[in-house]
Amino acid sequence: MKLIVRLFIGIGLAFGAGLILVSILNKVAGLPDNSGRIASRVISNGADSSLGRTFAPQLTANPVKNGILELPHGRDAFAARFVLAETAQHSIDTQYYMWHQDTVGRSLVYALISAADRNVRVRLLVDDMYGKDGQDTWIAMDAHPNIEVRLFAPYSRHQPQYLQFVTRFHDVNARMHTKTFTVDDQATIIGGRNIGDEYFDADPDLAFADNDVLAIGPVVEQVSSNFDDYWNSDYAYPVATLLPAASEADLQQLKDSSPAFFEKPDTKSYLQAVKQGALAKSLSGGSAEFHWGPGKIVHDVWWKREQDKEGWHDDLLITQLKPTIVDATEELIIISPYFVPGDDTVKMLCTLAQKGVSVKILTNSLASNDVVAVHAGYSKYRIPLLRCGVELYELNEHLRTTERRVFTWLPGLSKSSLHAKSMVIDKTKMFVGSFNYDQRSLYLNTEIGLVFEQTDIAGPAAEKFDRNIDKFAFKVELVTSDTGKESLLWHGINDGKAVTYDTEPYVGRGTRAAVWLFRWLPVDWLL
Repeated sequence: MKLIVRLFIGIGLAFGAGLILVSILNKVAGLPDNSGRIASRVISNGADSSLGRTFAPQLTANPVKNGILELPHGRDAFAARFVLAETAQHSIDTQYYMWHQDTVGRSLVYALISAADRNVRVRLLVDDMYGKDGQDTWIAMDAHPNIEVRLFAPYSRHQPQYLQFVTRFHDVNARMHTKTFTVDDQATIIGGRNIGDEYFDADPDLAFADNDVLAIGPVVEQVSSNFDDYWNSDYAYPVATLLPAASEADLQQLKDSSPAFFEKPDTKSYLQAVKQGALAKSLSGGSAEFHWGPGKIVHDVWWKREQDKEGWHDDLLITQLKPTIVDATEELIIISPYFVPGDDTVKMLCTLAQKGVSVKILTNSLASNDVVAVHAGYSKYRIPLLRCGVELYELNEHLRTTERRVFTWLPGLSKSSLHAKSMVIDKTKMFVGSFNYDQRSLYLNTEIGLVFEQTDIAGPAAEKFDRNIDKFAFKVELVTSDTGKESLLWHGINDGKAVTYDTEPYVGRGTRAAVWLFRWLPVDWLL
């Protein structure tokens, strides 16, 4: 008995000591005072800019509507950003979850500096999850009188980042996954792409199949207003408050590295291909053809993590998006690289399916998913969804890596994992944004997207999906044995022949065992 008492006392003391240590470390790793940051707002006189004058005739002819240009091809998506940056005359406001210092990332960095040299005001907001990777660049850019860089939800520079997942778990767990690129308050790009070679077909070995949209019209003002909220929020820290201020010499050194960078063979060949593309030429020449229709921005508020605030649920992206989903009467297509829907979404989708709506979901297979834990979370919902008539499709990893087939409707699948986040509703409406349909995007990370009504875009997107889905994805089937036991089958194509698997295709026992283990852990809310 005494041994048991001592054991419990020892556990209690160790737990208490741990709490005290965490508290001490948390204080040591505290963030600097952020109350001195200077608020700023969008420069809204962009109508007299080059972009404003270029788009004016089309906007006048389509009052209240938005012009939409879909950007499914990586090089076109980069071209849109690069051309807009080169055209900017008043302002560039941009925010991203991830910004690599590679061909694409550096090219845009120099484009922003060049714009600032033309007296364009540049505001750059980067989530600090990977902010350290480019912090020398951020602090040098911040030395420019026309550039300000802020890091969202930053880590302390006084403690290892991994340790802060213990000492500051609540603070650092929720991230800014929002991605926008807005120029002169006249045009904005929204979608799933981060800034890096693998998102823009600049990496010969890896590409993420993704989607963005370039929009003009009333939604641009909505994006600008949302950016202002994030920029002026408590979680947006001027980089100079976190790191030693850079000098003009640091900025000049960054500028001086530009000629050598643009002379690199990889950079030259990529930018040459981009600039010679039809989209780059049409945007530069003002002849780009937009599709017009009503639309709206749906987004999370910057304080999404503060779930104790009154009415926080009303300000979630999913709350704003749900009415569009449940209004589907014929067909709902959901494309999401990570799909951990939760019970409420399962109920919503099953209700639609039981009403006769064709509900189809495409996500990564276990073989193509880069996060085993996420697949484990998703796997729990397969049987309930299939029971009620929802169709599930999982990316066929074998087609992607072995046969290296290219499917033009979703570029890059010859060498990529699925990364696009979009929905098609009744062949008339679409959603494109940064929102993965998982618990992290639902309730932790901040997201943004555009819902628009445009049959010329939504109709062909749905038709291409229906026409090609069996060629590049497994269809998951629920079967019931004579004894009533339920199991899954995966139907797909291998070497041009129809195949069926009764276990997760193209993965070993170790990977399947990891999925089984993660299914038992109570971590769905983090996935």
